Amino acid sequence: MTRYGYFLSCEEFAPRDLLEQARMAEQAGFTALAVSDHYHPWTDEQGESPFVWSVIGALSQVTSLPVTTLVTCPTVRIHPAVNAQAAATAAAMLEGGFRFGIGTGEALNEHITGQAWPDAPVRMQMLEEAVQVIRKLFTGEQVTHRGPYYTVENARLYTRPDEPPPLYVSGFGPLAAAMAGRVGDGFVTMKPDADLVASFRRGGGGDKPVVGGLKVCWDTDRDRAVDTVHRLWATEQLPGELNQILPTPEHFQQARTLVDRDTVAAAGTFGDDPDEHLAAVREYAEADFDEVYVGQVGPDQRQFFDAYRTKVLPALQTAA
Repeated sequence: MTRYGYFLSCEEFAPRDLLEQARMAEQAGFTALAVSDHYHPWTDEQGESPFVWSVIGALSQVTSLPVTTLVTCPTVRIHPAVNAQAAATAAAMLEGGFRFGIGTGEALNEHITGQAWPDAPVRMQMLEEAVQVIRKLFTGEQVTHRGPYYTVENARLYTRPDEPPPLYVSGFGPLAAAMAGRVGDGFVTMKPDADLVASFRRGGGGDKPVVGGLKVCWDTDRDRAVDTVHRLWATEQLPGELNQILPTPEHFQQARTLVDRDTVAAAGTFGDDPDEHLAAVREYAEADFDEVYVGQVGPDQRQFFDAYRTKVLPALQTAA
């Protein structure tokens, strides 16, 4: 049965706002939380980008819901050995309710230390080696590792959960899906693509969980909702690898001018018709997803949670 959670956007909201959204999500009937991990927002218009590990620590004190990062890049900005420590601590604080979503990342967040941003095949190789390092450290044994991309010397994690957190690997094409099936404990992909899910399962994923998510804008005025998403998240409609290779919010601000309002309107879920929201979320269940995270764009969070509590989530549960 598909599980429905709420997506916390670190690019759009300040830390205290994210904590309040987590409380409202639990009260509304969502059963899990996901949170983005960014150094920069996509554009200055979004305007936020708190350190995700501080946010997760605070979430452990205000909600009982499990938390998944969607997603962390454990390869460039922060060494995988340090990411392993952060994930182990988060899992201990959440008493096992932490899932470590990881991916190959974007230049926007990862180039800030001055390292060259590698091309996609190298990024995948780095991610696979990072998974090896993280899994070794999750055992609690002392680890020394010398690989093509990472060196670890005499490292040991002392604060760990009873069970290591699962690693959910993100991917948006068949090669990445197959790698996720081979090295991950689950698969993260944002669009309800049944063929991609099948690639993951054939590649070794079997019955491991598949996780996805979508942004919506609940608003009594549909046109206003489209305007809100066009202003804040037009970058989601950029083609090809632009989201992976553009290095600064200023570049994304320039690129978003290529995405017109009609493109955004045709690609999203807007307004206050519960049936439209239900149809958009159900696409993921129909594509064999195990978990779906819904994020509300814009400031009107309360009306979103009220609507999903009374109209959308009960209908999803009835259908299940």
